[in-house]
Amino acid sequence: MATVHLRIGDLVWGKLGRYPPWPGKIVSPPKDLKKPRGKKCHFVKFFGTEDHAWIKVEQLKPYHPHKEEMIKINKGKRFQQAVDAVEDFLKKAKGKEQNSDGKGDSKGKKTPNKPLKILEEDDEDLSALKDPSEKDLTDSDPEPSTIERLGAGPGSGFKWESSPVKDDPHFHHFLLSQSEKPASSMEPISKRLKIIEEDTGSTSIQAADSTAINGSITPTDKRIGFLGLGLMGSGIVSNLLKMGHVVTVWNRTAEKCDLFIQEGARLGRTPAEVASTCDITFSCVSDPKAARDLVLGPSGVLQGIRPGKCYVEMSTVDPETITELSQLITSRGGRFLEAPVSGSQQLSNDGMLVILAAGDRTVYEDCSSCFQAMGKTSFFLGEAGNAARMMLILNMVQGSFMATIAEGLTLAQATGQSQQTFLDILCQGQMASTFVDQKCQNILQGNFKPDYYLKHIQKDLRLAISMGDMANHPTPMAAAANEVYKRAKALDQSDNDISAVYRAYIH
Repeated sequence: MATVHLRIGDLVWGKLGRYPPWPGKIVSPPKDLKKPRGKKCHFVKFFGTEDHAWIKVEQLKPYHPHKEEMIKINKGKRFQQAVDAVEDFLKKAKGKEQNSDGKGDSKGKKTPNKPLKILEEDDEDLSALKDPSEKDLTDSDPEPSTIERLGAGPGSGFKWESSPVKDDPHFHHFLLSQSEKPASSMEPISKRLKIIEEDTGSTSIQAADSTAINGSITPTDKRIGFLGLGLMGSGIVSNLLKMGHVVTVWNRTAEKCDLFIQEGARLGRTPAEVASTCDITFSCVSDPKAARDLVLGPSGVLQGIRPGKCYVEMSTVDPETITELSQLITSRGGRFLEAPVSGSQQLSNDGMLVILAAGDRTVYEDCSSCFQAMGKTSFFLGEAGNAARMMLILNMVQGSFMATIAEGLTLAQATGQSQQTFLDILCQGQMASTFVDQKCQNILQGNFKPDYYLKHIQKDLRLAISMGDMANHPTPMAAAANEVYKRAKALDQSDNDISAVYRAYIH
């Protein structure tokens, strides 16, 4: 059998835990990123994603000898996009080699080609793979020690190792621990995984993108329950079903379940029934009262909790409510995780939510495929209550910002300035964002169809202000914004989009 040498610059197929093989390239790791101890591995950046990880050599195969084999067993859209990205990269590399071959010296000798850079500056199609912390490789770059292994050919009997989720280095890039530092094998990747040491001694690791293989997710074999089919819950359930999860749904208004039953979901008659028949039950409702009622009410979740059952609270509520629910669930032998989501109805439909989780880490790990189906990124924030705190802070900032934008638009009109011109200028500056553009365009068009309910952002502002009071921390900007949203609610804007706060300034 031929011996294969893997080194920096090689294209490979990398296997991450239970995820399917994915095309990538061996690159130099960031300077401050240590190689896991006791393991022969390479640092791989994956095509078509923002993901990168240390991969053990036995989980790597050369790209070209195994290309046909991998294409036959993987059919996902994201996978095909990743393969296309590799082919584009190879075409550009070949073009550069030909250009270089055509440039000889005065004696007609060709100048030797330099090794290709890991990511060329003009490789626009692969900009998603560029990491600011990586330098391009040149002749002076050191190569790692030669790593040999047998069995490169498709028929060599080479087998992928499988590893449980908890040992998957890709998965642990999403852990954001407030209670302990990661093991050396899970060292954070600089830039993408930013470490912040705080006075408390806690370690925060910014999560990497969790959509690496979103088109080819291996769904968990656990039975999933979902309670609440509102603006956010509907998109979440739809994506869970699309990615092959077995889902049982319940909603206070039963008619909302019909569409999902048609898509393959099962119907739960009560929250208690869902919790008792499913391994993991998610809840996404409007406010703290609704969250408590779902657990403690007649035929509530608590009646269906048994030892080992998991309950995941995705509603945006206050940390006190989370603490109460956590204690109730665990008192029955259940396992609890909070996982509020940052986003909108559109982002929920697109499976691009940001998930903040805290509580039982093993539940977080069990929810891996679910979080990949519903979101682009997930964070683990330590003990229960931390995710609620972070989510309220995020929504406090978003709500205050939206109120300020509305104030600017109305002041422009009041002073004889063009609102459209104000928006055009705003979207060319440092504050430009899809959020600003869409919300302002909706305001100018008088379109306040809810993407995130105004009444919910006002609730979040109120809870954030209360949280500030308890911490003896001033929140004057949030307090001012809250008064504007309260006025908008008095003008019957509660069930409109948060951008309808604009109407509080014109009445």
